[in-house]
Amino acid sequence: MKRSIYVLALGAFGIITTEFGVVGILPTISRQFEVSIDAAGWLLSAFAITVAVSSPFITSFTSKINRKFLLCLVMSIFVLSNLISAFSTNFTILMIARILPAILHPLFWNISIAIAFKEKGAKGVSTVMLGLSLATVLGIPMTTYAADLFHDWKASFFLSSTISLIAFMGLLLFIPSIPAEKEKSEQSQLTILKNPLLWINLISTIGTLAAMFSSYTYLTAYLEEITRMNGAQISIMLLLFGGMGTLGNWLMGIALNRNVKLTTRLFLLLLITVQILAYILGGAFIPMVIIVSFWGMIHTGGFLVSNIRTTQNIPHHALEFVNSLLTSSFNIGISLGAFLGGIVSSYYGVQHILSVSVLLLAATFILSFFSFPKSIAANEENDDEKELTTPACERI
Repeated sequence: MKRSIYVLALGAFGIITTEFGVVGILPTISRQFEVSIDAAGWLLSAFAITVAVSSPFITSFTSKINRKFLLCLVMSIFVLSNLISAFSTNFTILMIARILPAILHPLFWNISIAIAFKEKGAKGVSTVMLGLSLATVLGIPMTTYAADLFHDWKASFFLSSTISLIAFMGLLLFIPSIPAEKEKSEQSQLTILKNPLLWINLISTIGTLAAMFSSYTYLTAYLEEITRMNGAQISIMLLLFGGMGTLGNWLMGIALNRNVKLTTRLFLLLLITVQILAYILGGAFIPMVIIVSFWGMIHTGGFLVSNIRTTQNIPHHALEFVNSLLTSSFNIGISLGAFLGGIVSSYYGVQHILSVSVLLLAATFILSFFSFPKSIAANEENDDEKELTTPACERI
């Protein structure tokens, strides 16, 4: 596989570490700036909302700019924003420093995923997504540990800035110049919105991510209240969850390369099954260790499944635009899932969050059987054939 794809995975590691690394130091930030923990939580929520809103627009506005330049620009902004965060003197400046990279965050995903898909298909995308998995397993614990080691919350942002700087150097040295496609126009990209299957896939993506995060967001609370695990045991479970997710991401890439539709349905059924088992056996310690392991392995594949399912038949000239819609869908789904899980947990108890996830997954599974007239499918295939006649170097 090309070295450039691994560099893009490193970049993904950097931006996800920046996005979620703040989670481990929220209590410290709350005390440092004398704000409530709920207010401190907006450092994460505002980031996600900004990404969801900016994604389609920032991609359209930059469609005529060299892609390597944009990738390097995004990483340089992440380096700068982390430094500003570290030197923030009040909560307002810290919030602005968080929103700044969030505006450009979608550009990295949209461009890197499009490049990886054009180069190596599902396998290339799974490699870039590996950066996301590793960030949740290593990046977030690393930034939290840095703050504890130096007894200073600023160390977390300094470490995130260093990771982003290394990724920036990798992009600068190993990514070739990628000029924007001259024939690409806003009108030609927007025509893809007429495809009804695209909308079904985007709705399915929101449903999938909402299902995943309605339960995952409250996994710690579930293990504490239902399984009766202590803090150390929960930390090990979360590490196990993320570690198995890395393996699952690799296996999902292999399966998607063989059959996208079948793999998608199998993913949904497996995630439904594992969460039903977690509901039934939630109070049993040893079974839950095994269930959480398989849960993590299946869970992480949701990002990859949603991406490949949505982009597999998209013309190359519209890949970045569709990826921008996917990025928005991811963040909408994550926010919606956390919101629904929170409501159910508050009113009915944390043990019932799994029922929300199962219902959403079942609805998404039903959507996977939706089909459209052959005339529409034929038109889409003709468009794809035209795109595939273009040399690979020109399609990038």
